[in-house]
Amino acid sequence: MNALPDMAATDTILLAGGGALSARTVALLGQFGSHWVAADSGADSLAAFDILPARIIGDLDSISDPQVWRSRGVPVEHVAEQDSTDFEKCLARVDAPLILAAGFLGKRLDHTLAALTALVQREGAVILVGEDDIAVHCPPRLALALEAGTRLSLYPLRPVRGLTSRGLRWPIDGLALAPDGRIGTSNAALGPVEIALDGPGMVLIRAVGALSARGAELRSGIEGD
Repeated sequence: MNALPDMAATDTILLAGGGALSARTVALLGQFGSHWVAADSGADSLAAFDILPARIIGDLDSISDPQVWRSRGVPVEHVAEQDSTDFEKCLARVDAPLILAAGFLGKRLDHTLAALTALVQREGAVILVGEDDIAVHCPPRLALALEAGTRLSLYPLRPVRGLTSRGLRWPIDGLALAPDGRIGTSNAALGPVEIALDGPGMVLIRAVGALSARGAELRSGIEGD
């Protein structure tokens, strides 16, 4: 397996969950760094790709054998409490300007919903990466240099008001979005897009190909301009 990386060498952490994780996704995230942290059985998922995580965090109820990992020199942090998911446990203990998290979308709907809830409770740049889509927590102001026809969805996990937008095929200006009311899925760009919100709670969903842009496009998709 790959050697343990120097955790201080990068500002991007790759986080692996125990859900669907393909070779394509692992290779995609590998463009952004090599510093993997595993959420519980995410370590077993990484083992299938000959990757040794730098750290394992979780309640350890689904990992194959924690002692095997410790014997390989991997720090294993057992967090026994059951009031948070393994994804939340990792987010609370990993400090990085950017976290790319794979293996949390798809496979199980309950795990996907829990991951999205954790996403909007987190301050800082986190991208959930699935096989087809990525999801980020929208900042109050967002500017994206998109081509006409680019798909994007806005899904509120709490009521969000004070919306303004430019460059959307179906503008959201003046609308009130809520998970039990009007939502903003399956929208599209007419070109560059600008969005302003009155507060947190909105998830932006884009095609996974958005990650291929690395640099400015990736950052603007999380932080705005």
